[in-house]
Amino acid sequence: MLKKLSIAAVAALSLSAGGAMAAGGAGHIEDIDFSFEGPFGTYDQMQLQRGLQVYTEVCAACHGLEYVPLRTLGDDGGPHLPDDQVRAYAAQFDIFDAELDDYRSRIPTDHFPQSGIAEAPDLSLMAKARAGFHGPYGSGINQFFKGIGGAEYIYSLLSGYTGEEKEEAGAIFYENTAFEGGWIAMAPPLFDEQVEFRDGDANDIEAMAEDVSAFLMWAAEPKMMARQKAGFVGVLFLSILTVLLYLTNKKLWAPIKGRKFNG
Repeated sequence: MLKKLSIAAVAALSLSAGGAMAAGGAGHIEDIDFSFEGPFGTYDQMQLQRGLQVYTEVCAACHGLEYVPLRTLGDDGGPHLPDDQVRAYAAQFDIFDAELDDYRSRIPTDHFPQSGIAEAPDLSLMAKARAGFHGPYGSGINQFFKGIGGAEYIYSLLSGYTGEEKEEAGAIFYENTAFEGGWIAMAPPLFDEQVEFRDGDANDIEAMAEDVSAFLMWAAEPKMMARQKAGFVGVLFLSILTVLLYLTNKKLWAPIKGRKFNG
């Protein structure tokens, strides 16, 4: 019996040590107050448009959004571009048409292009794939009020480069405070004043990282606002129905409860 308890204790200590080492290797994630977080949050249309510009001019060279239809750029609650701008934006990208057996310009019903480099992950669902900053995905009261945390991870990764680099096995790695392990193979993608916005908005690394993170959150959850609105209406309706049922039940049983029965 004593031997079994000793083995169990050693195993528990080993797991605890392993967990501590894993936790120590995790990167630092900044908590950003995005407009879409919380039960009544909404996407900032202008921020999504700036994020789309950052994605197009910087990220699209390597990363794709193959699960996002181009037509959704004109949807309410999203970047909400006019129809002519959606068509013009889609036409920037070519796609192979099997019926024509040739390439043609994309149209709004097509999707964004795939990643241009095999090693570059698609960003369509990145914000959902990196969920967990405010608790396990799908649970936790913090997520209800603060969001799932994927956008914070993307922001922290893009703004977390220290400027240090090293070479290992012929490859260059860059120090990043958000990436697990501290070193990442992707070179810093953003630098100050890299993207020029039409309305003169801030274009430093932190501002651009926040804008593109919000856009990628929208790309992963384009209907999040509609779901939140439907959920709020549902809760409100059920609350009113509960009150009405309580009052009806009280009225129906009031005459009976007021009777005096002779034993």
